[in-house]
Amino acid sequence: MSLQEQFAQAQADSKNLPERPDNMTLLKIYALFKQASSGDVEGARPGFTDMVGRAKYDAWAALKGNSQEAAMQQYIDLIEELKG
Repeated sequence: MSLQEQFAQAQADSKNLPERPDNMTLLKIYALFKQASSGDVEGARPGFTDMVGRAKYDAWAALKGNSQEAAMQQYIDLIEELKG
């Protein structure tokens, strides 16, 4: 199975995890997905009143410079770990 196919399968699996991950793990999942699908973060950081948007932006920005392929593999590995 190609990396792209494994990534697509991990996306599907992420919707059926045995339990809901904690918020930090959810942010990591989000950031890895965005890095894998869109590359480095772009645009302005959300304003101070948008706490959730800011946290998501910061998590994604922390992955800046990672290749999309590396982010895909990390996403796949994290979802596999969470499936238990």
